[in-house]
Formats: sequence, C-alpha cells, structure tokens
Amino acid sequence: MSQLVFPLNLRFKISTFASDFVASNAHGETIAYVRQKLFKLKEEVNVFTDESKEQLMFSIKADKWLDFSASYQFLDSQSNPCGRVVRKGWRSIWKARYEIYDDVDQQDLLIEEENAWVKVGDGIFGEIPILGMFTGYLFNPKYMVSRPDGTPVARLVKNPSFFGRKFQIEKLGELSASEELRLLLALMMMVLLERRRG
Repeated sequence: MSQLVFPLNLRFKISTFASDFVASNAHGETIAYVRQKLFKLKEEVNVFTDESKEQLMFSIKADKWLDFSASYQFLDSQSNPCGRVVRKGWRSIWKARYEIYDDVDQQDLLIEEENAWVKVGDGIFGEIPILGMFTGYLFNPKYMVSRPDGTPVARLVKNPSFFGRKFQIEKLGELSASEELRLLLALMMMVLLERRRG
C-alpha cells in the first residue's frame, strides 16, 4: 500500500449484497478495495488495490468461527503474517475495545470507543419505525486509537449518512509506516464488525 495521506475515507457500497467498501486518501485516490467473503464460518476479508479485484494486497482471517472475542490475523499477498487485531470480548459488550499487535506479537496500539451511549441510542432508536431510518444522521460513534501508554495517534469517526456508510480516519500523532498499515487493517476489520452490530 502506498504512502497514506490522511485523512482517509471509507465508503461502503450499498449496491451489493457483500460487505464491501472503498478506502481513499485525502486526495480522493483509491488506496484499497475491501471485500468481506460471504457465507464463511470463519470471517475472512480481502483487501485489493482497487475495485477490479485483480491484485490482492492483504487478507484478514479470524482464528475462530462465530466468536465475539476472535483474533484477526493480517496476511500479506504471500500469506506472511504482518500483525493482528483482537476484539476484547466481554469488555466490548458495553464499549468496543480492540488491541493491535505487530508481526512479533507485541501490542503496539489500542482502539477504544469514545462514548458507549452513542451505540445504545443507535440500538434503541434504530428499532423505531421511520425514526430508525435517520439514526445514521443522529448517532455517529468515534473510536480513539492510542498507544498502550494512552498517547492518541488516530481517530475513526462515522460521518452522518443513511445506512451508516461513511467513515473517516484522522491522524493525531506520529506513526511508522508499519504502524499505519496495521492501524488501517485493524480499523477496516473493526468497521465491518461494529457496523453490523449497529
């Protein structure tokens, strides 16, 4: 993946049955096309260079099936591991929390939902007929990415939109190229998981 120019934008496609989205940089250039495989017991996500799906860059694969505390490993196009993200199961029921690990399995980043009440409001009002159509404009969660010592490095924000289909990643601190890559892959996986949960 080329040098990332922040902010990055993730836009879900609503014209397909699959969960897929395009990631673009601050200049509007496509940096990745992300597609979740359907009907898999173990979740698997493929990251391509663009919507043609001709060149696979990364795969993200769950280590368990149908488990809300699974670990999702990042693999490059030659199937070499380059890190992983772990959803912290019980801690994530109230407030989403994910830990990002590098290729030697050392935790280097943490993703945490900033305000759990946004998820609660979205869940409640989303069930009300007609009003539920507008929750994408009313309830927009934010996720802080920080180092284990609490230093913020990035933030993911859901932008107001129908069907919750637009997200933006802002850079708040210095990151190495490998940290940026792991951060992006982790947020891609997290968006797919959290978007499904409301």
